[in-house]
Amino acid sequence: MKTPKAAPAPNDDADAATPMTKTGRQDRRHLRGQASAQRIIDTTIRLIAEEGIAGVTMQRIAREIGSSNALVVFHFGSKEKLFRAVLEYLNEQFARLWEETVNAPDLSAAERVVASIDCARHFRYRHPDWVSVWVLFGSDRQTMQLDRLISLPSDKAYLAQSRALLAEVARDGGYENVDTDTLAEGLNYLVQGAWYWDTFNPDMARSDALHKTALALLRQAFPKSFAAS
Repeated sequence: MKTPKAAPAPNDDADAATPMTKTGRQDRRHLRGQASAQRIIDTTIRLIAEEGIAGVTMQRIAREIGSSNALVVFHFGSKEKLFRAVLEYLNEQFARLWEETVNAPDLSAAERVVASIDCARHFRYRHPDWVSVWVLFGSDRQTMQLDRLISLPSDKAYLAQSRALLAEVARDGGYENVDTDTLAEGLNYLVQGAWYWDTFNPDMARSDALHKTALALLRQAFPKSFAAS
């Protein structure tokens, strides 16, 4: 998430009461501004997950956080810029989990492939509202183009890494005639489909079908590399 501009301190007398350098006071105001902006983002995510996109306005968000519309406008300027900040935040959070799991040190290519599937599954388990909002952004005509602009480059990068990992598994295992490009795209369809299905069928959100189906496909293509445990 791009760091929003910090809001001015509501009362500088509080800063003056405690001896502090100008830089220290500026740092405190900056942190308060960051916390305020993050609160707005968190509230926006919750409201969209609960009520959908259409009814979420700057005024609605301001009422929910018990503040003025001017504060929301100060941080983000417009609803489109706020939605952009929400999407950037979601992308950054998923990228962090991907880095921690898929790109963790000392994993084989096959282990990284499985980690890429489980990364999506665990992200959904831990943060159902985040995934719901992401799905809604991608399926609503009002926000679809914005989601493509912000999320699609990362999605393509994840797919490219998955494709490269599957090619490495095929090469190291001596597998011939395995269409790793199609397999990578198929696994991506599974992940995207699972997120959409879980969002609109929340009772199924704890299903292990994604993990089990992905492993079944991988074992079919690479029986020695993804042996049943």
